Amino acid sequence: MNQSPKPQQTPRTSPKMSIRAEQSEPFRAMAFGARADELIAQGHDVIKLGLGEPDFGAPAAVRRAMASLMDGRPLPYTATFGLPKLREAISGFYHDRHGVDVDPNRICITCGGSEGLLLAAALTVNPGDRVIVADPSYPCNRELVKTFGGTVVNVPTSAETRYHLDLAGVEHVWDDDTAAVMITSPSNPTGTCIPFDTLHAICDYARSHGGWRIVDETYLDLADADEHGDRVRSVLSCDPDAITVNSFSKYFGMTGWRLGWMVLPEELLAAADNLAMNYLLCAPTPVQLAAMACFTEESYAECDSRREEFLARRKVVVEGLEAIGLPLEVRPSGAFYAYFDISSTGLDSWTFCERLLEERDVALTPGRDFAVATADTHVRLSYAASREALREGLRRMGEFVAQLR
Repeated sequence: MNQSPKPQQTPRTSPKMSIRAEQSEPFRAMAFGARADELIAQGHDVIKLGLGEPDFGAPAAVRRAMASLMDGRPLPYTATFGLPKLREAISGFYHDRHGVDVDPNRICITCGGSEGLLLAAALTVNPGDRVIVADPSYPCNRELVKTFGGTVVNVPTSAETRYHLDLAGVEHVWDDDTAAVMITSPSNPTGTCIPFDTLHAICDYARSHGGWRIVDETYLDLADADEHGDRVRSVLSCDPDAITVNSFSKYFGMTGWRLGWMVLPEELLAAADNLAMNYLLCAPTPVQLAAMACFTEESYAECDSRREEFLARRKVVVEGLEAIGLPLEVRPSGAFYAYFDISSTGLDSWTFCERLLEERDVALTPGRDFAVATADTHVRLSYAASREALREGLRRMGEFVAQLR
């Protein structure tokens, strides 16, 4: 029997990259940070106000614990969900600091908050699903949604809502293909907290419409007290089944240690264990062991004093921007960021940040990282640097803006 000849194929000259790799967007804050490091290596005195990296380092007790672990003892893998004692300590942290009871079995230790967000997207997003986020918001969330075939629904926000979602905005864009809403509070890049009543209402609406609630609380323990002097509440106090992500990076100052956690609803525990095992196996064992020292009165006192220092730094930034003529539309109330409008300078945010770095040795982050609506008009400043660095950076920025005007 005669067979039809195979159609001729043009041989490939090189392997093909995946579509997701081709279409992925960079986290531009890191790109500006890398350029700042290049300038520093060339001898420039660069003021780095771009990255959200506290300059304190880990608490002293954690550093001592890590040093004691480096004695040659075996440090084997842990269970994928992490050390039981660390999960119990985090459960106690929720009870003591936030008045919320969380079963330790629902806590998964992750390689930073980033793995938690990755797992949250992997657990909830199918191709074609829509995920609602605020515009502006943390850029990596968008990339994670797209990685799993989802569509990001950017909901424009404004100073009136403190740059957070509100219930009307969520209701307006929700449809049958909506799988989840993602909220970061306190927010990156604006440093603002979502009003608790608004958070509660959005979670109730999403739950009643069969949607997941993914809430990033990385900056929660840096948030200002509410109008009654009480701590800002975790979403778990109104929605115990929300997927909650947190990190040791910000309140505990452990950015490079790459350790975080997430709280999951019971129905996702088995799937999360399977995915986490395949993605990263487990978080680093020595870091998990050392992190136990975070949950001590000594470490709490140290971290709370740092929180007070961030308030002093915020004052420097708010007053400095006002003096430059770039006042904040919304004052930060949690995360150590200020998101301000630079359109009066006549430059778009990318050009503003690029020129400020090259001409005045000050690194900021353009709004293009975080937003669509304010991509070209706004810039993020991180006040995780010292007061001295902030004053000098603002002085240089003031000279730069005066020159433009």
